[in-house]
Order: sequence, then C-alpha cells, then structure tokens
Amino acid sequence: MEGLFHEDLAALSDLDEQSLLESLSQRFKQDRIYTYIGDILVAINPFKYLPLYVKEVSERYKYHEKSKLPPHIFAVADRAYQSMLGRLATGPRNQCIVISGESGAGKTESTKLLLRQIMELCRANSQLEQQILQVNPLLEAFGNAQTVMNDNSSRFGKYIQLRFHNSSVKGAKINEYLLEKSRVVHQDEGERNFHIFYCMLAGISPDDKDMYGLLDPTQYRYLNGRYGSEDIEQEKVDMMTILAGILSLGNIMFEPTETDALRVTGKSMGWLKATAGQFGVQEEELLRSLTCTLSVTRGEAIRRLHNQQQAEDARDSIAKVAYGRVFGWIVRKVNELLAPNVDIDVELNEIGILDIFGFENFAVNRFEQLCINLANEQLQYFFNHHIFLMEQNEYKEEGIEWETISFKDNKPILDLILTKPIGILSLLDEQSAFPQASDRDFVDKLNSKFKSSPHYEVVRSSSPLFTVVHYAGKVQYNGVGFLEMNRDTIPASIRDLFINSVTPLLSVLFAATISRTGTLMPRKAKLMQKADDNFNSTRKQSVGAQFKHSLAVLMEKMFVASPHFVRCIKPNGNKLPDQVDNKRVMDQLRYNGLLETIRIRRDGFSWRPSFKEFAQRYNILLIKPDLPLTKESCMSILNTTEIHGWKCGSSRLFFKYWHQEELARLLERLGKAALVIQKNYRSLRYRRKYLSLLLEVRRQRQAQREREEEEAREEERRRKQELEEEMRRLDMEQENKRPVSPPVPLPRRKKPQPRPRSILPTAAHLAPVPRPRNKQFEATPFDNLEVHCELAELVGQAGGEERARERSKKRRNNIRWFKETQARKVVRNGAFPCWFHGMITRRQAEDLMTDKPVGCFLIRVGQSREGYTLTYKGANRCRHYMIEMQSNGKYVILGEDKAHPSLPDLVQHYSRVGIKPFNELLTTSCGQTCDQNTDYEDLKGLDHLAVADCGSTKSGEEGESSLDPAHLELQRLFLPQGQNPDLEAQSPPVLRRISDRRHRAEAGGGGEARGGRLRDGERGRAGEDEEGERDHKSRPFPRLYPSIRLAMREIQQIQQHFSDGQEQSPTVSHSPPKPFWRRKES
Repeated sequence: MEGLFHEDLAALSDLDEQSLLESLSQRFKQDRIYTYIGDILVAINPFKYLPLYVKEVSERYKYHEKSKLPPHIFAVADRAYQSMLGRLATGPRNQCIVISGESGAGKTESTKLLLRQIMELCRANSQLEQQILQVNPLLEAFGNAQTVMNDNSSRFGKYIQLRFHNSSVKGAKINEYLLEKSRVVHQDEGERNFHIFYCMLAGISPDDKDMYGLLDPTQYRYLNGRYGSEDIEQEKVDMMTILAGILSLGNIMFEPTETDALRVTGKSMGWLKATAGQFGVQEEELLRSLTCTLSVTRGEAIRRLHNQQQAEDARDSIAKVAYGRVFGWIVRKVNELLAPNVDIDVELNEIGILDIFGFENFAVNRFEQLCINLANEQLQYFFNHHIFLMEQNEYKEEGIEWETISFKDNKPILDLILTKPIGILSLLDEQSAFPQASDRDFVDKLNSKFKSSPHYEVVRSSSPLFTVVHYAGKVQYNGVGFLEMNRDTIPASIRDLFINSVTPLLSVLFAATISRTGTLMPRKAKLMQKADDNFNSTRKQSVGAQFKHSLAVLMEKMFVASPHFVRCIKPNGNKLPDQVDNKRVMDQLRYNGLLETIRIRRDGFSWRPSFKEFAQRYNILLIKPDLPLTKESCMSILNTTEIHGWKCGSSRLFFKYWHQEELARLLERLGKAALVIQKNYRSLRYRRKYLSLLLEVRRQRQAQREREEEEAREEERRRKQELEEEMRRLDMEQENKRPVSPPVPLPRRKKPQPRPRSILPTAAHLAPVPRPRNKQFEATPFDNLEVHCELAELVGQAGGEERARERSKKRRNNIRWFKETQARKVVRNGAFPCWFHGMITRRQAEDLMTDKPVGCFLIRVGQSREGYTLTYKGANRCRHYMIEMQSNGKYVILGEDKAHPSLPDLVQHYSRVGIKPFNELLTTSCGQTCDQNTDYEDLKGLDHLAVADCGSTKSGEEGESSLDPAHLELQRLFLPQGQNPDLEAQSPPVLRRISDRRHRAEAGGGGEARGGRLRDGERGRAGEDEEGERDHKSRPFPRLYPSIRLAMREIQQIQQHFSDGQEQSPTVSHSPPKPFWRRKES
C-alpha cells in the first residue's frame, strides 16, 4: 500500500508535516475519516452521514484483531472493553477514553458512538443499558447550544463513568463541569440559547402554553429574537414552569423614578406578574428583591436601593442560578436512575469517557472561555504526560538508549493560571472578595504580575483586555464581567423568597447543598434545619475555585486508569462536507503535537510492564508451574516467542504498541489448545461415566422388568381369582334374582301307582329341578351383535373384563328400565315411531345421519344412563341433546324450560319451536333402513310386548311369539295327550310306549267290557284316565305324566337347554329346541 494510504501514521517512511497532512487529506477525500497513530485514533469530522456505524459494522468490530480491520471508533471501544476485562496484555484495570479537539471537531458524536458500541459489547439488552443510551439526548437538550463554531456545541463538560461487574454493566455516573450559565441571559451574534427553550416552545401544545403562561418565541429577550405534552408527574410540570419563568424574567425592564427608586416599566408589568406566577412567589416580594437589598448590621436592618444596572444584574443572576440548579437537578436524577444496584463490597471495574468542551477562540472571549481553555490545557498536559514525559523519563531511569524527542510542554501555562497565590484564578478570587473592586482593577493587577511571562501579553486598550498564549495559540480575553461571573451570587432576599416558593421543585433547588465542584448534592433530612449555614458555606467557593477543584478530581480519576486517546480534527470552519482547509488542519496537528506523537509512537515503547507483571501474565507460555516472577523468567518466556524489537531495563520490559497484540494472539492460541485438551479429556471422562451409568441403567431396567413381570404375573393371578370370585358372586346374584318357577302339580293322594321299570334306575341320578331363569338374563332384542363384539374387544384388553362387565351391567339395567317403564309409552298404534331407533351408539346415529338433510333427527335410548338422546343433523355437524325424564314422568331436553308428557309430544313441539341455542327445528325423522316392520334387533318384539301389556287381543301364534321360548316349550309339554302332535313326536320312547299301550287298550274295547280281563287297579286307573280326559278342558293344569319324576326331568332338560343357548350365543333362536335325547344322538 502506498504511503498516502497508510492506516497507521507511525509506519510512514518520511515523517514531516507535509507528508502527514497529505496522508490525512487523501484518506479524508476517500471518506476514510479514521487513522491510527500507534494506539491513538485520529478522527476528522466529515460533516455528513457515512455508512460506517450500521449494525453489520458494529458486529465486525467485536473482539476483532486490529491489523485485520481498518481504523474505527468502534475499535477504540473494543480495546478499552477488552483491557478492562483483562483480555489484552494487562490485567483487569480501569480504563478511560479521552476525546479532545476544538469545538465542532465531533467530540460529542464520538462519545455517543463509543457508548453505543460498549453497550453492544456487553450485550445491551437490559433496561439499564437502554437508559444509559437515552441519557445523552436529555443532557444535550439542557447543556448544548448553537455557537458560531458548532451547531451542537457542548456548553458543559461531562465525564461518564460506566461501571461493570464481570462483563455486564451494572451502573453509570455522570460528572458535569462548568455549565455556561451566562448563555441563559446573553448570546453573541450568530449564537443561540440552550436547546431546551426552543424544543419546549416548538413541541408544546396550545393548551399547555396557556397553562405555563408561554407566548410566541419572538417575544422573549433571552432568546435573542430567534426561534428555531402534559405529564402527570409534578416534577416535570415544575421544571417546565421554571423554564417558562426564566424566559419571562428576562423581559422585565426597569426605569428610575423621581425618588431614585426603580420601578418596572409599563410594558414589563405583565411580564413581572407572569414571572411571579410561574415561580410561585408574590409579585411585590419579587419586585422588592430585584430593586433593593436588605442587610442587617448590629441588629439594624438597612435597605439599599439598586441602580438600574444592579437591578438588571440581579435579574440575570436569578435566571442563571435557576437554570444552573435545574441542570444540576437533572444530572442528579439521572445518576440516581443509573446508580449500580449491587452490594457495596462488590468491586466494579470502570470505563470512563470524557466529553468536554473543545478549545475556543471567539471574537469576544469571556470568563467561560478562560475556564474552557484551561480544561483543554489540562487535557493536553495529561496527553503529554503519558505520551512524552512519563515515557521518556522511564527510558532514562531504566537505562534504555533513547534519543530524547522534544515536545511542546504546556506546564508553564497551567502554572500561570492555577498557581497559588499569584495565578490568574487566585488573583480573580482575591479581587472578587472586594465589593468595590472592578474588572479594570483585576486586569491591571494581571498586567503588573505577568507582564514578563512568555505566556502572557499585555493589551494596550481602554477596555480591560489581556492575552494568554495557550498551547493552541493566543487567545485575547475581555475582562468585563469576570468578577461578577466568578462570584455568581444572588441576594439573600431572593434566595429566601425562592425557598418559600409554592413551586415545590424551585424551593428544593434553592435550598439544596452545593458541593465543592459546584454540583447539587442530595439534601439530607438532618440538614433541612441548617439550610442557611449550608448555603453560606457553599457561597465561599467561587466559580473559579469550584472549577479548579473539579478538574483536580477529574485528573485524579484519569491518572489511575489506562488511557485511550481520540484526537478529533475539524477540517474547515464552514462546517461543509468534503472540504479540507489545509492551514486549519495543520494548526490543529501542530498544537495537538501529532507529529511528535507519531515519532514517539514509531520509535518509543508505549507498553512498559514490570518483570513481575509480565511473568504473572505470560508464564503460561512456558507451560511450567510455579515459575518465579524474576527477570530470568521473563527472558525465558520471550525467548520462546518470535517477538523482536523489545528492550529490557533494570526493573521492567519495554515493548512497542503492536507487541501487545502479538502476545495476545499467543495467549489466544494456547487458550484454544487448552480448550481442545479440555474438550477431549472431558469427552473421555464423561463417556466413561456415561457407559458406567448406561450399564447401571440397563441393570436397573432389567431388574425393573423382572419385577414388573413378576408383579404382572401376580396381578394376573390375583385378577383371575377376583374374576372367578366375581363370576361366582354374579352367578349367585343372578340365581337369587331368578323368579320362582311355576308350581309343579303334585299327583292326587291316591294309591301309589306302579312305576315303569325302565325309569326306576335313572330316577336316582336326576338333579334337582332348577328354577326358571329370569327374563332379564335371557337374550333380548337389545343384545346386538356389535355390542357383544365391543365387549369381546374390551375383555381382550388389560383390565377390560371389569369394564366389559360394568358396561354390560349398565346396558342390561337400561334395557330392563326401558321394558318395564318406557316401552308402552313409546309405542303408538302397535308400532314404534319411525324416529325411534332403540339402543344404538353415538357413532351409529351419526352414520345414519351422513346423507340426511339438515333438520333430520332420531331418538335413541342411552347406553350408560336411564334416558334418551336426541340426535340432530345440523348444517356442519350432528348435535346430540340429552333428554331426561323428570320425577313427575315428563320429558325435558337439558337446557330447555318446557317439559312434555311423552316423547311424541316433545317431537311435535320442537317441530314448531326451535331448540336453543341454535333454534334448530325438527323437520325430518330418520326412518328405518329396510321395508320390514323394524330393521334393528333392539326394536324386535318390544312393540308386541308393549301392545300385549296394554291389553291388545292377539292371535294364538302372535301370543306365543310374545312369550319366552322356555315357557312355550313347557306349555307344549303340559298340553293334554293328543292335542299336541309335535310333543307326541318328540316325546321319549318310554313315554311313547306308555301312550301307545293306553291307546291300544282304549281301542280294544270299552271300559266295562274290558273290566273282566283287567285287574281292579287297572280298571281304577283307566276310569281315572277317562274322567281326566273328559275334564281336561275345565282343569287349570294339564294332565300329568304317569311319573312325576319323568315330568320333572323333562322340565329340567328344557330349561337347561335354553339356559345354555342364552350363554353361548349373543342372539336367541326362536325355533323350538330339540329334545335332549335327539341332541345327544346328533
């Protein structure tokens, strides 16, 4: 790269003023506004927007290497942050960033960029970090103003202290220095008052203007005739009121009277009234405080009238003090907001950013310009001390061969201003103590004391002028107003008046304690009663003494921190982009000492650690434990590296500024290697641990599995036992619930009849006659095949048998409830309505509704409760409404008010009135799916049963079909002989032989003709048979078989047949069963 484009001016081969100026100018024309001088950054204000501060650029400069990216203000922030954390060559220690340059060079913008990048580095995502960034606009509004040199010139100095714990920000503090309060009452041509007044008048609403008593901006004298939301918080309202009062106060004018007393002019009476109202004081007391002074001497009150100049000075002093107190209050509130919320014992690291007013040289320079230039002299001395003086003194002490570089030392100028008791500020305090002293007397005393000084020049003029030769050039000061500005006092009567103001904030501000640096201190409760003493004690401190003390405190903080310098350059005086005034730039390079800075950064050693510090920091490079912190250890460490150009002194080492980055890269490489070692070691260690844990887990799982299997087997055994017990219990309950079987007729008490021999051997083995099974345990029309399939699936699942039994039990109970209480209520004209579908599931009901129109409905019996469900086909889905039967026997849909005596009445009602909440009308009933009487097993037989219960007359076949099969079979068995041919054909051979013998006997002759051949007993039995045959129609029971045991046995076989058929098949066949002997043969 050519010399003109060097990013580091310390690498220039030809080092002179011309090459330095050309290099900076060429880079500036290419929008490269940042340049390095070693570790010092030079920034030229471009006066235009450049895309150098977007998010992508900010990310690139996080934890970057200096040599890999071009110079940037973000690089300074990153280096300060890394140094504060101890990640660079030095250990963790406080850092400070010093931004210097003349007014308009870009110091304020650089400060904001540094703050933003530091918040990005500490991962700015908390409310505190956002508040720190939002503080700058507020302070700029109250502390910045437009000058002839800068549109946003800082009229105060601030030192921002960012406090960190580890890598996160925990708090911040802002120290403010020397607010230019005189700008409130006076501005030179081309300048303006503080920004806050213009912002307030531009953004305020008409209603708020009336509330605060504000007028058009051109009406206020303090705004020099130029001009560029309500809050519920009382302090904000008070602050706005005080600012409005300051503007109104500036329009009060005075005129003399015949009695030498002053009065307010007629045009100013309204302003006086407005000011009194805005300050919350009485109008008469405010006027009295402005026009006279009341003092007490030896117990006697003496009232002295002011002349017109004294009254105007009192007016302006009130405005300046009030504004200064408001600004100090704002800074104090900001510091309270940003205070670290950590324990006192926690040690916090710190990064300080100094943004202070630049060097100024106006056409008329007053007391404020002297203080501002004094601060810049102090910063230049701090720069020279670190870069030149301290560094070259260490070279001599350590025996380093060094050719001394001369630099412009400004220590004599500081002595001229600050030395006691004959410095300029000391003489100013001395003259300010004399009430009769004048500004001319002060300048004459300066001329007599310093006329021989090379840094002071006497000015021959009628005005009190003097010249100081600063490091940046000669500045001529006008001594008019020096004494009054240094005193900065207000009459005691005015102070007492404002302390008693009804505006709370104004009362607090004038009763507050002023610190030695001139800032507001928090008012303690115990000091409330000693406000007068505090005020008087602080008034002994002049403005010059306060500023001198605040500079001393600032330098003390900066000397204990590691400094980073940013030198700002102003390219032209017209504030225009892309223009370079070579003369102006060269003047700034000269008085900033940048040429000497380049030379000492190129040839010198900016980093000078002691042997102990270096060994502690870099002993890891030797990879030896317990390394002694000696010179030999340092040499051993350096010999292992490839660093060249360093030197060794008697007690410390000397390195170039780039050596820090090289050593940091070596440490970073070792750190990465350590991470690899740790990663592999931890991987091996934790893998072994994982394998052992995995083995243990597998053992535990195996043991758990075995325990679970054993528990499962035990549970299965227990469940089977419980199931068997439950089945036995259910059988017992069912047996107990069976109705008593019809009584079996006993034979008449007559002579015992002989029993056939073929029957006697089997009689002893017959089981007792069981009672007939109850109908609720028989197969009913409600026992669908699908329900039994579902129960079978439940039985196959874990714990499903219990659920199946419970569901089957509920179903049987609901069927019994429907048969006993509901069947006869639902049947109409011998059949079920077409909308009634028995006991079907919700899914079956929705399937039936699939192709039906909107408004189609059906009613089904609930499976798990005693009641009904109305299924309705809506526009988008099917809805199911629960129908409950009330205690009075009426039916009601849940959610409806009207009850109905029967289900048909309910259907008829809601075919006219919609069901809430969707007002759905029942329009079409969902009929059966076949042409027969019913298509669901649930409905078969119940309609005839209901009709029979109601007393309907049916035919014999219909009546038999309504009875259960066992009863029909018994009825056929007990019919008289000869009237039941089916029974005759199915009777057992023994009975058939007996019957055939009787028929043959009857066919062979009459009863009397055969009497001779028959025994008496036989004739008696035949007579009885004939008598029974004649009377069987009138007897309540059919004729018995010849043997009671045979009849009982036949009854038992028939009942057992139907019981087995009901248990084995979900559906019951209504065909007559085969006799037991035929079943055996088959």
